[in-house]
Amino acid sequence: MSTDNAPETAPPTCYRHPGRETHVRCTRCDRYICPDCMRDASVGFQCVECVAEGNRGVRQPRTVGGARTVAAARPTVTYVLIAACVLVYLAELASPRVVLDYMMVGAGYLPGGELAGVAGGEWYRLFTSMFLHQRPGGSFGLTHILFNMWALWAIGPALEQALGRWRFLALYLLAGLGGSVLLYVLAPTSAAVGASGAIFGLFAAFFVFSRKTGAPMGPIVFLLGLNLVITFAVPGISWEGHVGGLLTGGVLAAAYAYVPRGPRQQALHVAATAVVLMALVAAVLVKTAQLQPLLG
Repeated sequence: MSTDNAPETAPPTCYRHPGRETHVRCTRCDRYICPDCMRDASVGFQCVECVAEGNRGVRQPRTVGGARTVAAARPTVTYVLIAACVLVYLAELASPRVVLDYMMVGAGYLPGGELAGVAGGEWYRLFTSMFLHQRPGGSFGLTHILFNMWALWAIGPALEQALGRWRFLALYLLAGLGGSVLLYVLAPTSAAVGASGAIFGLFAAFFVFSRKTGAPMGPIVFLLGLNLVITFAVPGISWEGHVGGLLTGGVLAAAYAYVPRGPRQQALHVAATAVVLMALVAAVLVKTAQLQPLLG
């Protein structure tokens, strides 16, 4: 009497986790997959690689501003901007020289008698001033940074979700730049600090997107109107910075909101951003050419 010594067949294991026994196959590639690698499909289960491959051909949903809803879910840029302003403010508290060296001024003399300003080649002041705020003891003191950061925290996340990160950051920075440019053009000898120009740009963008989507506009209209009244009624406020930020933010937000959706939407958004930036740069160059002969 004889017996066959047939070798035992090893149980199948997951192709991603060889040590895990399984008897379930991916309905797409037919490989064995363990519970951790199973993804529900219309029929049976698929592995993670097949699901990822299938999603490549699926168009991701986008907001009216062209943002991918999943990517913009966490307002990372808003939090980074708030953190940047707070860190710069701490630097101001440590050294008053920070304000003097980086505030917005077109052409003027610092307390020490030195000539400073954008017209003298200090172009960075157009940007750095939007991260500065009045130190304690000034006309507004702590309320200056507290209000601006509250406004950024209140409306920033919603706008970042609607616009996406790069559009939101571009709008914020260009609105702040727009405020600095209008101050430079109309009052080059005046000095200013603050994120208010960028905040007014966000107010304008919130208004534009509320109108576009049919959302209630009462709160933003009230907030914007109240701040415009304060801008022109309270002495010591740079109305040029506020209005410049408002206009720049409104124009750019309108371009983002009303460009038709489609494969060219993002390219048109990039073009609109570039056009606004070039217009601001051109205004600075023209004003600088006018001022330099006067400065010798």
